[in-house]
Amino acid sequence: MPGASSERSRTARALVRPAAQLFGTPVRVRTDAAQIALTFDDGPVRTVTPRILDVLQDFDARATFFVLMTRVRPDPGLVRDVRSAGHEIGLHGPDHRSLRTCTAREVRDRTRRARDELERVTGASVTWFRPPYGQQSPAGWAAVRSLGMEPVLWSATTWDWKNVPQDERVAKALDGCSPGAVLLAHDNFADSVDGVDDGPRPEVDKVELVTRVLTGLSERGLEATTLSGLLATGRFERRVSFAR
Repeated sequence: MPGASSERSRTARALVRPAAQLFGTPVRVRTDAAQIALTFDDGPVRTVTPRILDVLQDFDARATFFVLMTRVRPDPGLVRDVRSAGHEIGLHGPDHRSLRTCTAREVRDRTRRARDELERVTGASVTWFRPPYGQQSPAGWAAVRSLGMEPVLWSATTWDWKNVPQDERVAKALDGCSPGAVLLAHDNFADSVDGVDDGPRPEVDKVELVTRVLTGLSERGLEATTLSGLLATGRFERRVSFAR
């Protein structure tokens, strides 16, 4: 019966909305501002990150960098350079291992130690956290939240971890970007240094990719900013997103 089906759908949506507000992870910002949040994961690294900073400066753009402590420790001055250039620092983890392999206590302890270390390096508080691979359990999510941190996912991506043509990456990024989007990009590809083996490093010119994406955003009248900058214009839209 169509009527009964429609009623069930409305009831399901009514239940999902409050659940998302209580247990959801931010994926975008509801805003009227012509802005998106540009985010970078897995760095910083000397071979790429400074060149991306130059591109961001050329476009007068800002971004949030979710860093790995396995990359910060060998070169702490680089993450300070990122912050000095006007960008925001978030935590991606002590390494890139999936939190699905950890108990809630391990998630809390690992994240707390990494956050405290990162704050000592940067001299600034760290609020944002992005779980490696975007994977989190309900218990792990709660453990991060108990530290006063906010896990953040994304609503748009550059596909820069996939071996696809550059044109497809640019199109994918721009198609996903409307006001309030959180765009996922990477200034590195996690590997054995970060405790993981995700296969061969993809062939991608990250600097050219960021340049083309920022050009496309500008043509659409959109500016790239930090998560905090975007959130100042509206409020988070959340999605319940947990992996087993």
